[in-house]
Amino acid sequence: MSDKYKTIAESIIELSGGNSNISHALHCATRVRFNVINLEAVNTEKIKEVPGVLGVMIVGNQVQIIVGTEVNYVFDEVVKQLDETSEAIDYTTQTQTQTPKNDKNIFKSIGLGILDGLSGTMGPVIPAIVACAFFKMLSAILGPDLLNILPLESDLSTLFTFVGDAGFYFFPVIVGYTAAKKFGVTPVLGILLGAILIHPTLIQMVNEGTQFTVYGLPVYMTNYSGSIIPTIMSVWVMSYVERFFNRYIPSSIRSVFAPAFTIMVMLPLALTLIGPAGAILGNYVVNGLLGLQNYVGFLGIAIIAALYPILVMTGMHMVLITALFQIFATQGWDGFAAPALCYASFSVMGVGIGAFFRLKDKSQKSLAASYAITAIVAGTSEPTIYGICTRYKKPFIGLMVGGFAGGLYGGMMNVISATLVPSSSVTATLAFVGESTSNVVHGIIASLISLVVAAICTYLFGFNKDEVGLRG
Repeated sequence: MSDKYKTIAESIIELSGGNSNISHALHCATRVRFNVINLEAVNTEKIKEVPGVLGVMIVGNQVQIIVGTEVNYVFDEVVKQLDETSEAIDYTTQTQTQTPKNDKNIFKSIGLGILDGLSGTMGPVIPAIVACAFFKMLSAILGPDLLNILPLESDLSTLFTFVGDAGFYFFPVIVGYTAAKKFGVTPVLGILLGAILIHPTLIQMVNEGTQFTVYGLPVYMTNYSGSIIPTIMSVWVMSYVERFFNRYIPSSIRSVFAPAFTIMVMLPLALTLIGPAGAILGNYVVNGLLGLQNYVGFLGIAIIAALYPILVMTGMHMVLITALFQIFATQGWDGFAAPALCYASFSVMGVGIGAFFRLKDKSQKSLAASYAITAIVAGTSEPTIYGICTRYKKPFIGLMVGGFAGGLYGGMMNVISATLVPSSSVTATLAFVGESTSNVVHGIIASLISLVVAAICTYLFGFNKDEVGLRG
């Protein structure tokens, strides 16, 4: 089995321009990611033909090679062949995004850079949010609204509540760390900057309406607890500030003065300019998403559920996920985009199931089964999207129709996600727990509608006769 992963690693490195063209390597849940020096040296079409590769995406100067749930094994072989240090290959570490020299469209480059920044910053945050969501889910299930086992005044209920809320309250600190890793800042400085934004003294002044200045500059007083965009923007700017001081301060005194001067410069930038601008932008994003619901209603939920897999393929899903984190940090629930993401996930499962029953070729049937199981158990959608939908094209019909049908029912029943559960496996339905029993029931029904409709559509309309192995 190791020879299989070794062969994949050798092929994707060679077709990405070889060791000399790869400046950095990392991986996420399903993709091996190469930051490359020259994009023109990358043969994406040949990479797609490598056995075991499900697809290829180019984001900025990064080549993302989709290999599915076996990414860890492939990446281990990549590491051996690239001979990188353990720190350099940390999957949460990425070099600062650079605009490809051969991309003349500046707006496209900026857009790709923003998506890459959001992905690199928010992806590593998800385990912390999963842990917090687990405790909020326990509190909801065991509390008076469902099983009524855990009294609200009990110590255990209090513990579960503040642990579940901790990740959202201290978002600037967590995001400060992941953004620092993404943009090449000393990680503890990212943590420190996030902590400054939510210091109790600052929050108290905001609550009391006290005016405040930094070096004589007036501060736009706002509560950054649970915020995301202000921290990401501030840490990005800090990457240039720290790099400047590290370059010009003598090495003998750099360890003391570079961090201090970096924070000294960032205080007015973060508190009077970048932070307020990020907070205003974040409010517009959140209010825009919430306001959209008033215009399109339940139909909007169905549309998001239908189109979400396309967002995943283009990388645009991180924009939506970032907005969702902000919404849950602000109001604690969502009845628009979050439920739609659950229905979309079940639609992916349905495509895998429908393909399994329709395909006749044993090897393709086996692959479809593995894709379906991966989506159901692990919540990984890329194998199904790239292994079935992009390969046969027509299964996209089932994927989108299934999500739309589930979203339509869930929207009409006013289903909400009472808890943020950043999972796309069957456990995604736990997001409906915490509001009412009927919310859980209708949420599960909507999810199953997505799965069943997607499976039926894929089975009936997803393949040509020659693709399923039939004659005539």
